[in-house]
Amino acid sequence: MRMMKPALLATMASLAFCGIARADVVPPIKGNDTGGIISYNLVGQIDIRATSIAHCAQYGKVPKLLATQAYYGGYISFACKWVPHGGYDRPLRTRY
Repeated sequence: MRMMKPALLATMASLAFCGIARADVVPPIKGNDTGGIISYNLVGQIDIRATSIAHCAQYGKVPKLLATQAYYGGYISFACKWVPHGGYDRPLRTRY
């Protein structure tokens, strides 16, 4: 019984630390039908324009890039707009 308490305590501590280690996972894109953000850390890894186009096309809209925070931990923000006046076709709808 004396050895159970330290073993239980060690197990609980390791589970708590494993949960904290996964807290820094950032999704590549986060948003809704009005726009979204993309982590700046992914600039060299993914195509920012193609990602924002694919996101806004789910809602039948086109993206407009708004701002860039060009430092570690920053974001690239974009807005999803309706097809501009004079556009002949609606954007392609991507289905994954």
